[in-house]
Amino acid sequence: MAASTKTTESPLTLTIDIGGTGLKVLVLDASGTPLGERSRIATPRPATPDAVLEALEEIVKQQPAFDRIAAGFPGVVVDGVVHTAPNLDGDWAGVTLTDELNRRFGKPTRVANDADVQGLGDVEGHGVEMVLTLGTGLGSALFLEGRLIPNLELGHHPFRGRKTYEDWVSNKALKKLGRKKWRLHVSEVVAQVQPIWNPRLIHLGGGNVRLLKAADLPANVRLQSNTAGLLGGLKLWQP
Repeated sequence: MAASTKTTESPLTLTIDIGGTGLKVLVLDASGTPLGERSRIATPRPATPDAVLEALEEIVKQQPAFDRIAAGFPGVVVDGVVHTAPNLDGDWAGVTLTDELNRRFGKPTRVANDADVQGLGDVEGHGVEMVLTLGTGLGSALFLEGRLIPNLELGHHPFRGRKTYEDWVSNKALKKLGRKKWRLHVSEVVAQVQPIWNPRLIHLGGGNVRLLKAADLPANVRLQSNTAGLLGGLKLWQP
């Protein structure tokens, strides 16, 4: 009997996760199967457009060939144009990121807010679902019956006096407070959004989600893998 062979389904998508702390890339086939190991590099400082894009060029060289690009960006993105980048550099405002990535890599590109992309990889598609990403800052996304309501920037909404949600649970807060008190802050944020949005599920993702314990959170909260920010990129190319 002939040995079975593994086939690769096209098109192949370079998925990019631009974060305030790290840049991550991975090539996936059409079924979502990774074609190798994820590449990661620290986000350069200052995180100007040129510095970030040049760093991406270096780590993309570690990946196999691809047909198209899907990128998540930590700020408001409308029609491929960056409007805000609170944890990167002010020079990002007005950058057409789709064009910049297309110019550097020569492939068709789609870009969205990073929490929106994370959510595309997480949500089940029923009722109201909220996504909160815990990393350098706080990302957020909202879905209704699996359809994205884009660019929800909950992290910058006032919370507890002059602070914001992001102030309460950011990576900076984690370093200042320590894990135990930071976990309490996350629980307080979750409790605050529950009666406002009444989500069927809250998906918690991002690099710091590994520090949380499911047993300490309400039953409708799901702890998600940090790789969803890459896997969700495939769905940017779905109708």
